[in-house]
Amino acid sequence: MNKIQLLNKISAVGLDLLPHESYEYASEIVNPDAILVRSQKMHDMDLGESMKAIARAGAGVNNIPVEKCSAQGIVVFNTPGANANAVKEMTLMGLFIASRKVYRGIVWSKGLAGKGAGVGKLVEKGKSQFTGPEIKGKKLGIIGLGAIGVMVANDAEALGMQVSGYDPFLSVDSAWGLSRSVKKAVSLDELIADSDFISLHTPLNDDTRGKINLEKFRLMRKGIRILNFARGELVNDDDLLEAINEGIVGMYVTDFPNEKLLTSDSVIPVPHLGASTPESEDNCATMAVAQLRDYLENGNVKNSVNFPECVLPGSGQTRITIANRNVPKIIGQFTTILAENNINIADMLNRSRDDYAYNIIDVDSAIDESVIAKLRAVEGVVMVRVL
Repeated sequence: MNKIQLLNKISAVGLDLLPHESYEYASEIVNPDAILVRSQKMHDMDLGESMKAIARAGAGVNNIPVEKCSAQGIVVFNTPGANANAVKEMTLMGLFIASRKVYRGIVWSKGLAGKGAGVGKLVEKGKSQFTGPEIKGKKLGIIGLGAIGVMVANDAEALGMQVSGYDPFLSVDSAWGLSRSVKKAVSLDELIADSDFISLHTPLNDDTRGKINLEKFRLMRKGIRILNFARGELVNDDDLLEAINEGIVGMYVTDFPNEKLLTSDSVIPVPHLGASTPESEDNCATMAVAQLRDYLENGNVKNSVNFPECVLPGSGQTRITIANRNVPKIIGQFTTILAENNINIADMLNRSRDDYAYNIIDVDSAIDESVIAKLRAVEGVVMVRVL
């Protein structure tokens, strides 16, 4: 029986994929094999020896201690692209409300309550203060061309915008999905300097934290409109407010409001609604559960943030999976141990990613606990499972 701990409410559409005869799940479980999580912060959690995997029903994993998990051989999954359409739609909404002053107009209109029959005349008299330009023909710069960035780029181009994108790590899959009309910016500075709108779609890490700062703001056109439905920390808030005061930033639409930003009339604060659709929650839960099951039952790794993708169809009687630090000659030690114990390898796959590697080894016979102990004893090994 696989025991799954739920740290947040997970869509029933996803949980229904866990067979009751082989899976138990609840918010409180002793010695869980895996965790399903959305936004719950896990950095102070004790991850016991039984823990094999953590699946995040969403893309960002800042709430998960990924390095700690890697050192313990715990595979961390996310669900890239599962909420892409929801965030894309919110970003397109951001384009319009950043330009047309709809948000301010709605707040003003609500303030007319109690004016009775005079409301109509007041609306006609006051509406001129909320005029704004159309987005058609304007230049949109997209920073980050992953699943969401590509969808935003394509739809904005279809709406008549001139779209440029910057992503030094553009994947082949993203490139295939990108409209041929979207221009590739040579550098981040070039994109920033040549845009009327900028939309952020990059992950948050040490390299991107605070990347949009005063140095970058001062390269931008006066009145630039910036959309941030990725991560709040990508933008330096103090520098943003200074850029607003200098007239550089005309409007900042963010899905990550905080006390500091709420003081500015040039900030439209959205309460983290980017992926808040029932369709998105269902998609994320379904994808997270499917990946978790494939790992627990078959040892396959797909969409992990800390271990390489490693998928192998079954071809032997027993499957051994090994996670290890990415050091030379370690695979030879595994095969030597198996050979010395007369265990024939039917098939195997090794993949590495940064500091860690993952191995799937299918063998033609059962494997003794003493052999497993020898594999675990190899220097650099952080996890051994037998399926």
